[in-house]
Formats: sequence, C-alpha cells, structure tokens
Amino acid sequence: MGDKQVVVYGASGYTGRLICEYLREYHVPFIAAGRDGAKLKTSMEGHVAGIETADYEVVEVTHDVASLTELFRGASVVLNTVGPFSKWGPEVVEACLAVGAHYTDTTGEQDWLITCDEQYGADFAAAGLLLAPGIAQMYTTGEIAAEVALETPGLDTLDIAVFWGGSPTIASTQTILFNAALSGAHYLEQNAYVPFDPDAGHFHLAVPGQHELALALPWGGTSHPVWYRRDPRVASCRALGGVFDKALMLGVPQIVAGALEATKDMEPDEKYAALAATAAQVMSSMPPRENPRLNKSLDSVHASGPLGRAHCVIHGNQNYKQTGLLQAYAAYSLLMQPPKRVGFASGCQAFGHRELLGVLRSFGLVSQPVLTVQA
Repeated sequence: MGDKQVVVYGASGYTGRLICEYLREYHVPFIAAGRDGAKLKTSMEGHVAGIETADYEVVEVTHDVASLTELFRGASVVLNTVGPFSKWGPEVVEACLAVGAHYTDTTGEQDWLITCDEQYGADFAAAGLLLAPGIAQMYTTGEIAAEVALETPGLDTLDIAVFWGGSPTIASTQTILFNAALSGAHYLEQNAYVPFDPDAGHFHLAVPGQHELALALPWGGTSHPVWYRRDPRVASCRALGGVFDKALMLGVPQIVAGALEATKDMEPDEKYAALAATAAQVMSSMPPRENPRLNKSLDSVHASGPLGRAHCVIHGNQNYKQTGLLQAYAAYSLLMQPPKRVGFASGCQAFGHRELLGVLRSFGLVSQPVLTVQA
C-alpha cells in the first residue's frame, strides 16, 4: 500500500470517480479499486478531471473478505461505493474491521444502516474505528439542515424533505429497486421504527422555492431515522425524497410494482439478478456530468416541539458532486485527526455539521442555510 492510506472501492462508478476527483484536490494519495482493472483504468484516465496530477494507483480485486482484507492492509480509510450495500457491503465492512480501517459508504439503504448499527457498530467502537454508512447528499446535507434546526433547544420532531434535479445513476436505480423489493421503509415515531404503508403512493409536499406541489416517496426510509433513533433530542423523524422531474417521479411506483410482481416467487439470488436486469432497462448508461444550472438540490427540515418550531432550508447544486466531496473530506479529515465519534455514526456525528456545511460552501455546492425560528 505504501503511502496510499485511502482506498476508493468501486472507483469506476459515477460517484467513485467524483470521490477520486476531490481526493486529488485535497492532495490525498489513493488506491482506485474495483473488480475490473481495465474498466478502472479507462474510467480514471477518461472521466476524472485532473487525474494526471493525482497520486493514485489502480488495483483489481475479487469481492471476498480475504482478497479485500489483503488490499486494505495498511489503509486507514476505505470509501465504499459498491452497492447495493445490503448485498455487497458485509465483506467490505468485515475486511475494514480486520485491518483496522475506518469505513464510509454512500448508501441510502435503511436495512443496511440498521445492520451496520446493530451488527457491526459495537466492534468498530471497541476498535476505535468509524463506521459511517450513508455519507451522501441525499442524507448528509439533509442531516446538516436538521442539525442547524436542532440548534434551537426543545424541538423533538423532524420532518425532512430532500429533492434533487437530474437522473439517478445506474447504481442508484438498482438501490431503489432492491430497497423496494427486499426491505421495508421505516420512519421513527417515539424512538421506535414504524413501517411506511407500502401502498400509500406519492406524498404531495409544499417545498420552498416553487408554487407547484412536489411529489415525494419514502425512498427506502432514508438514513435519518436510523441516525436519530438513539439521539436524546429527537423522538420522531420522517424523511421523504424525490426528484424535481414529476414525470420521472410518477413512473417510479409503477416500475417498482412491476419488479415486485415479477420477482415475488423467486429465490434471493434469482431475485437479485432479475432486479439488476430491470434496473439496467431503466438506466443502462452513466448520466452526463452534472450541470449546476440544471442539477439543483433542496434540503428542507421542519423541526418542532411542544412549544417551538424551526425550519431550515439548504439550496444547493450537483448532488453527486456533493456526495463526492463529502466522502473525500471524510477521508482527508480521518487522516488528520480522530473522528468526533467512533463506531456507528453519521457524517455529522463523526465530523460536525457546521464543519461539513463549511466544506460544501467552500466548494460552491450549497448556499447559506435559511433558518426560520418560532420559539
């Protein structure tokens, strides 16, 4: 491994390439790892801006605990983008624990977060290591907005909405289908997980910045209820999300329902293959590089309590670039100093919400939060 203490696993994917781009900007040497060495090399050389000035190497690896453990040996941080994480994540987490490396990923799969919390969190904490799944725009930027709202004391309920402009990547499309077919979506009600009604359909939300109502879905339940389940400030948390493209949002439930019906009697491995094939039909190519004029993001959080209210809105752009930056900064920070919390933790719990907000703002990806308080 030499002086390269950071591994980007799944570096050839859309998000992996952006992580590598920002690691280069932070002058962090890295290993670009994945299961196809030729694809990795082509991806690095053809799709990562400024890669000719980065200190990196490409490594092909087989996806099993032994091979990943050997690759990670000597690493301090592993940034994992290989999803669906409930299927591919355990081997990566176990390899990180075996070599003593911090782990982050970009998941939005609620069942995988719960697994990380309940199955691996204590072991990572005992080893003084961070286990931080779900560091990504759709979750962390919304968490930043929630934390800004919670700076007002006496608020115990979070109503979170996350929207973004653009098309999901191949990996995100797979995650949507795998979430719907293989696990339920939950919100937090008085510190307990409560399942969303799978037949509820769309939610119609009034979101800041537009007159037209937006369509939202539970989106797998998101990360937020898991992160806040043991937070003494928060008793209840519900998160909804979607894209600004209403036609695309209208099509998601039909696609998911069709996939569920087609795979309902299949064995797990057969179901995975069928869902992957369906996802490929929906999104079979990488979306174009984000355009800040088109790929906007919105994170809106209403925090409430018995006698108070706070509303925080963060407008941004290029949600996948936000994810890439947050992941790269996590690695950069972990190389410099210990996290604020070890074991299972969110991005804000590990690095501080004001710190992460400052990082996003310094790269021009989000605006100053708009906070309205009624207390």
